[in-house]
Amino acid sequence: MGALGDVRKVLALVEKAVANRRAVGDVRRRLRSEPRHPSDHYRIAVYFADGDVNMYQIRQWYKPLQLLSKAWPVVVLSRNPTGARALIDDGSLPVAFVPTVRDLESYISTQDLRIVLYVNQNTRNFQMFRYGHRWHVFINHGESDKMYMTTNQFKAYDYALIAGDAARARLARVLWKYDLDSRTIAIGRPQADHFSGDLPYTPDDRVVVLYAPTWEGDRPSAFYGSIRSHGEDLVRAVLASPDHRLLYRPHPRSGVVDADYGAAHRRIVAAIEAANAADRTAQHVFDDGPDLGWQLAAAEVAVVDISAMVYDRLAAGLPLLVTRPTEPEATVDTGGYLADAEWLDPGTPAQLLAAAERVRTDPDAVARLEHWVRHYFGDTSPGAASARFHDAVARMMLEWDRWHAVTADAPDDQAEEAELDEE
Repeated sequence: MGALGDVRKVLALVEKAVANRRAVGDVRRRLRSEPRHPSDHYRIAVYFADGDVNMYQIRQWYKPLQLLSKAWPVVVLSRNPTGARALIDDGSLPVAFVPTVRDLESYISTQDLRIVLYVNQNTRNFQMFRYGHRWHVFINHGESDKMYMTTNQFKAYDYALIAGDAARARLARVLWKYDLDSRTIAIGRPQADHFSGDLPYTPDDRVVVLYAPTWEGDRPSAFYGSIRSHGEDLVRAVLASPDHRLLYRPHPRSGVVDADYGAAHRRIVAAIEAANAADRTAQHVFDDGPDLGWQLAAAEVAVVDISAMVYDRLAAGLPLLVTRPTEPEATVDTGGYLADAEWLDPGTPAQLLAAAERVRTDPDAVARLEHWVRHYFGDTSPGAASARFHDAVARMMLEWDRWHAVTADAPDDQAEEAELDEE
């Protein structure tokens, strides 16, 4: 089995290499047919080194960045061919395909980039950090209490745009000698100001239940996925109720590690199809589209796993239940909202549906929710987070002007060839 496994790994690597080469050619052909980016036009870049599997990390920023680009033009620096192809397909922001360090260096030499935004902690971010005379800013791809949110990698950035008081307290507990006052700026959740999209169903008297589980995880400490432990029973309950509508939005990586987890996901999709075939008025939804937002705003109650979806839902200020992990080694940070969350344990379909109804109607649950919304996101009134985001960028632009004036006579970026791994 060992030799067979090695052969499979080699074949998988070859297949991936061929797919990437094909994607490179496709991206280059498509970009050649588009107008060249004007020189010295872009002031802000979003650095994205990931492939298409992680597009959810940048897609949620499209609308805030489109609004921001009206004041300061924004371009995406894409390092991965499948990611670049997906960005071009989406057509939401201008794309510069820079797969090698030489490509990256050549492109940024044509632009007046003053701020570089990062939505994740890809190791290739380090290849961009070498360029000075601009601010490197971590904006993340969600708010949560996972270990990822307190990584020491925060120190690599000039600034981090954080959600609010909870994020600040979380970083203060973990990071040593990190100047929170000067290097973090609280902006809330700008994405929540753009919760839009066409509903794929006609609203009626049914209570809409959003079930948005995460993937299975790649190690016991991160086994938060609930599709097998909670999901199938919950879905069975909602589909059987004439008073409810299911909106199922799983993590796009569901099943990539555990085939059984993926099989459970497919059973849920099949059950939704069967329920809709049996009753056309039910209009249950399996949603795997690129847009995130309307789902959070449309559902009367949400059931989510420990993931950024907890905090996306908090930003919407609407009732939610968090599935309790069944893996004993799963890490649960109880220093914030999860210490007071409305937890959902595995149970019978009837029990799960009753819990969903309770969190939606119980006054104490509603009051607790309001407290935690303020703690994590501050003012969530329409437009407030977007205004803070724009103010933060304006502040950094003024800081750039000040530092540029001081160092105007100093040489800019090193011109020597980067001695960096370009794999």
